[in-house]
Amino acid sequence: MLKLATLLLLTAAVLPPPKWQEIGKTSTGNSVFLDPSSVRKAPDGIITASLRVTYTPPLETPQGKVTSSRVVAMFDCQGRKVATRQNVMYFDERKGTEYRRRDIAKPGFGPALSSSFADVALKHLCAK
Repeated sequence: MLKLATLLLLTAAVLPPPKWQEIGKTSTGNSVFLDPSSVRKAPDGIITASLRVTYTPPLETPQGKVTSSRVVAMFDCQGRKVATRQNVMYFDERKGTEYRRRDIAKPGFGPALSSSFADVALKHLCAK
């Protein structure tokens, strides 16, 4: 039994961490996830990261229910501002069924709305 426990501990130690790690919840209870491998800090201090939000309950649209979104965003910790570079909303993320995709050519920084996914991410990324 001790050998099995040791083997399980060693296996867990060498496995890569899961891609998405929950970093908090929005004011409406939606989980916000971060891909730690996507986090990059530029020389000017701007942090870029990939995030996911799962909507509970799903967002109702005329075309159907949106269950999640993925965002690539930039965070200015000093100015406490955020800019979105890409936003993809999904009917079904596992199947890749998209509701809407937006790539922003010239992202502009603005305040993160209180308790939004951007606010949750800003607090998490800038706390370090």
